[in-house]
Amino acid sequence: MKKLAKLVINFSLHFILIFLAAVLLKYLGVWIDMARNIPLGAEPGVAAADLAWKSLPIVIYLSMLFALSYSVRRKIPAPAAIICTILLGCLFTAGSSILISRADSLKFAVKPFSALESRPGLILTQSDNAIILLKGSRETRGPRVVSIPGRPLIYQEEPRGPNNSIIGLPALPFGDNSPWFIRSMGLDFNMSAIEMEKRLDGGFLHFAVYAFSLVLFLGSLCFLFDLSKWPLANLFFGALIFRMVLLLETFLNSPEINSILTAFMAGKAPFATSTLITPLAFTVLGILILIYTLLAGIAKKGGYDED
Repeated sequence: MKKLAKLVINFSLHFILIFLAAVLLKYLGVWIDMARNIPLGAEPGVAAADLAWKSLPIVIYLSMLFALSYSVRRKIPAPAAIICTILLGCLFTAGSSILISRADSLKFAVKPFSALESRPGLILTQSDNAIILLKGSRETRGPRVVSIPGRPLIYQEEPRGPNNSIIGLPALPFGDNSPWFIRSMGLDFNMSAIEMEKRLDGGFLHFAVYAFSLVLFLGSLCFLFDLSKWPLANLFFGALIFRMVLLLETFLNSPEINSILTAFMAGKAPFATSTLITPLAFTVLGILILIYTLLAGIAKKGGYDED
């Protein structure tokens, strides 16, 4: 019981801390994009609820990853660890989704992030170029002065339209040079977040089925963290497999694949509608892996008894 209690505490802390860190990083990313695109008149600020929704899939995957790794390192029996982790994942995911979806109606609702208030004369610089906003950051499409080396100062009253073409500054060094692996993973997590939000809009039951199947599938992969005697190697291998699960989730949710699978299952399983294709796939895979884990554990225990 002590080990299970520690697992509950470990999962809870990881879920909360990863959630806060993910929202903070998303928030900082928005500020970076705003700083890079503000000369183009980008809308500053983004709703906190949107950032939380985009962070939810990341939190689910990482929390399950760290919890399963922890349970193996602490030698918690696999059945108890899997059941506890799946239950915690479902409870925290459902609770987070309810809080996020109702944030606007609560008195302590998180207000949309607003742009940094500044007085007229805010200077934005990149390399040797500079843009001076004459009405501060809240008037990103207002009058400005553009300074480009080797050219006279340019005054733009309204930086839009054919007579006042927008002069953009070069992108920040870290703006578009992130590795392809990171960019693709970010896109897949965003697509997962959009899918979850869409299912919640269709009803909490649709979202609960989807979230439970995903958590079940991730929880069934507990055996990956016990393949070698090096916990760090198991963690990296588990992270790689979890990345494959994210790719599978994106693949199954794509409209083309979803429609093909729905048409294929129409005659064999009429209940397999387009909204249930992904949850069914995750549930079936999760159950098969759990059966394999159970049989492998029994065979391993039987082998030890013979010795």
